Amino acid sequence: MHRLGQLESTIMDRMWSYHGAAAVRDILEGIQRDRKIAYMTVKTVMDTLQRKGLLAREPDGRAFRYRPTQTREQYAAAHMGEVLAGGSDRTATLLHFLEQIPADEVEQLRAVLDKAAQTRDRAPVSE
Repeated sequence: MHRLGQLESTIMDRMWSYHGAAAVRDILEGIQRDRKIAYMTVKTVMDTLQRKGLLAREPDGRAFRYRPTQTREQYAAAHMGEVLAGGSDRTATLLHFLEQIPADEVEQLRAVLDKAAQTRDRAPVSE
């Protein structure tokens, strides 16, 4: 799992909000609404994200079109798992995290955990 730099994060945010594959120029135009940036800078970062496995690319004429290899939620979940694993006491880290969650989100989490437990209880046992 790779921690994203500022420009990588901006590009991934654009990619996750873009519907379908996007060319460098598509992403560049969105970023240029907020700041001045060169085409080659965006292309280099998108190629780096592809090498890191966060973007897949496919040929499109003389250029490439890119698409995320996972959803924003899948990336966030993997990042959360990495952060949890980084603590010396995973349970203590998780408890400190849970103390920071608003009550309504704790209820949502409880519902999701209950649903996951029910699904696990219904799963066939391998022999």
